[in-house]
Amino acid sequence: MKKDLDLVQRAKCGDVEAFASLYEEIYKDLYRFAVYTLKNPADAQDVVSDTVMDAFASIQKLRSKEAFKGWIFQILSNKCKKKLKEYTTRPAELSEELSGQISQQMCSKDVAEHVQIRMLFWELPQEERMIIAMHLFAGYTSKEIAKQLHMNENTVRSKESRALKRMKEKWK
Repeated sequence: MKKDLDLVQRAKCGDVEAFASLYEEIYKDLYRFAVYTLKNPADAQDVVSDTVMDAFASIQKLRSKEAFKGWIFQILSNKCKKKLKEYTTRPAELSEELSGQISQQMCSKDVAEHVQIRMLFWELPQEERMIIAMHLFAGYTSKEIAKQLHMNENTVRSKESRALKRMKEKWK
């Protein structure tokens, strides 16, 4: 943890290598959050790239070294919300394509279960996917999610609970 705080401090002072080290540590979590939220690996990569560029450009504005992870996930969350709004203006054509790719890759029971969980996740409404992704992949609390999504904390917990229950009911 102290190492991460030192890296954040060095990055705030313009150290590109320190920022790159921070990025290496958090990339998988950022990407997982984005892909589960957007349902599109290419868009997820783009959103994560934009997030990292924006974070690097404005890291001097980060007030607390301890807040780095939450800060960068807030940037990513905002970019995902913006991208989701763009989806409403274009036709949904990726699900069949992704289904075909996924079915070709199913080799074992573990992969099949992983794919089924993903599909169930993708069936959830956008808002519920965002809540679950923020909680599971970014580690936000209900209170933090409520603040970011401008909701009541109890509403966030209820929506997450109902979404997880629906996923569990559909699980084979």
